[in-house]
Amino acid sequence: MEFLQALQGALAAYGLKVTDEQCAAMNRYYELLLAWNEKMNLTAITQPQEVAVKHMVDSLSCLDPEFIPPDSALIDVGTGAGFPGLPLKIVRPDIRLTLLDSLNKRLNFLQEVTSALKLKHVDIVHGRAEETGKSKQYRERFQVATARAVARLNVLCELCLPFVAVGGYFIALKGAQYQEELGEAQNALRLLGGDVAHIRPVKLPGLDDVRAVIYIRKIAATPGEYPRRPGMPEKKPL
Repeated sequence: MEFLQALQGALAAYGLKVTDEQCAAMNRYYELLLAWNEKMNLTAITQPQEVAVKHMVDSLSCLDPEFIPPDSALIDVGTGAGFPGLPLKIVRPDIRLTLLDSLNKRLNFLQEVTSALKLKHVDIVHGRAEETGKSKQYRERFQVATARAVARLNVLCELCLPFVAVGGYFIALKGAQYQEELGEAQNALRLLGGDVAHIRPVKLPGLDDVRAVIYIRKIAATPGEYPRRPGMPEKKPL
């Protein structure tokens, strides 16, 4: 009950309306996160209030029907323990969700959460973004790509924009250095077919830190040479 109360309070403080069933689903997600975290490193954040705010509400801070239209195909790149993809799917069951991660053990956890919550239209994919983004099955097949706490924005653009269809959006959930990262990412955006559509500063309940959601519109197809081979986006950012 402690997590459920913390979650309900945090959602209300942020102004998010969520059903009792959706809160219950996030509570079950939290229980599974704690259980699996004892045998593998999923998150350093485990206290009820912190998970409610820093994982659940933070993940939902990017919700906006203008940028995530109904029935969108959405890929969460480097999803880790499932943030922001799974909270988004719980609150927006219309989304057709793909969770991409390079560590197979994490995918087993995500599969259990998906099964326990009876979530439909969720694909769990094992792979690196640099390789999966070259695949015809996934390249420019999504209306939305999301990423949270994976890498700096210039790197993320190369990892995520190849998945997005022209006219869709890459949504980056960023921390205190987001303005600096935006400056760094201008060349990557130009090369990869992206353009900043909107920046939303985020103030999470009870926290004084600086966060923002950056919505990047895909305005042109990404050239075929991107993403480069694994490791190159981090070693030599565009």
